[in-house]
Amino acid sequence: MEDLKNEFKVKSEEVVEKVKELIHEGNVRRVIIKDEDGKVYFEIPVTIGVVGALLMPWLVAVGAVAAMVTSMKIEVIRNEETEKQSSEGKKD
Repeated sequence: MEDLKNEFKVKSEEVVEKVKELIHEGNVRRVIIKDEDGKVYFEIPVTIGVVGALLMPWLVAVGAVAAMVTSMKIEVIRNEETEKQSSEGKKD
């Protein structure tokens, strides 16, 4: 099984909202937040059970770092099998 990777460039004020949006999609395994030079600030493992109170400390920390950097990259690692299932469901 292979992983699919996507990368998004976002402004610092959009980072927290984009991370929340990605996590709510449900097929994300890991979110990596980097600066434009590729320096990794956070690697957030996302499991099905990670929601609510467990996610809040991550989002607070992400927001604090984002406030210091003008733009960041968010790399999203998805499970390929889950991605195929969700795209097959959209065809119907």
